[in-house]
Amino acid sequence: MGLRKILTDQEPALHKVCKPVTSFDKKLHKLLDDMADTLIDSGGVGLAAPQVGILRRVVLVDVGAEEPDIIELVNPELVETDGEQCGPEGCLSVPGKYGLVRRPNYAKVRAQDRNGDWYEYEGEELIARCFCHELDHLDGILYTEKMDRFLTEEELTADQ
Repeated sequence: MGLRKILTDQEPALHKVCKPVTSFDKKLHKLLDDMADTLIDSGGVGLAAPQVGILRRVVLVDVGAEEPDIIELVNPELVETDGEQCGPEGCLSVPGKYGLVRRPNYAKVRAQDRNGDWYEYEGEELIARCFCHELDHLDGILYTEKMDRFLTEEELTADQ
């Protein structure tokens, strides 16, 4: 199990634009495997390479019950969005805080897999939110720069 340290919002690496992946080799595979272990261990729904200190365009998203649960997005790009949702959003790099963020309700991403083959993946609601949130990380943007405001503890527990 290869756990990596998740950087917090004060780390300069989280505010930089990531470079594309050009080598689809064992080093990339190790990064993807370590990121998957780290994501599972953290209990999060998404993780971008800069969150573990690697400035490359790599993202993992946990899509839930389907197999495989975690999809790997290498050099991802948003190719289509539609609709709007506004809701609470958190981040493994901003622990313990949640903000009210507007995102598309639908998103389609084009990306490469660990072997360099291109494919598309689409999702709605939480998956769309996660795609947009994680791809923002690749451009050095945190949700705190897009949120309307932080949510209070009372707001977070009101719906439970």
